[in-house]
Amino acid sequence: MGMQVGAEGADDDVVSAINTTPLVDVMLVLLIIFLITIPVATQAITVALPSETAVPRESKPDTVSLGVDRDGNLYWNTTKVADEDALVERLKTVSVKVPQPEIQIRGDQDTPYHYVARLVKASQRAGIQKVGFITEPPPRS
Repeated sequence: MGMQVGAEGADDDVVSAINTTPLVDVMLVLLIIFLITIPVATQAITVALPSETAVPRESKPDTVSLGVDRDGNLYWNTTKVADEDALVERLKTVSVKVPQPEIQIRGDQDTPYHYVARLVKASQRAGIQKVGFITEPPPRS
């Protein structure tokens, strides 16, 4: 198998063949152990397990997208809003919801800052806690 007996003229040569006999012995012992223990693990007592219903504890709040274009026109999602006071009134209706929705502000690239500041001020007047700004990532080159 993996042993050389009585090689002529090469008493001090190194044998470079791997002796796989111990490896095969260990693998056969492990195979026998697994074959004996698998039927014990698969046998179980049949019981009627209780059923469970998963109920979410907290619903995810909606997000409201506020937009402003370069001319200062205000938008609630995609609907145009008449003025800042009408926007505050709409924001007050959603600010009392639990959990409170997040306000996402989208501004045109050429919009003057004071138009965007009007949206932040309206959100603050209505009592909104979370205000975020939506931007586009730069193009990859």
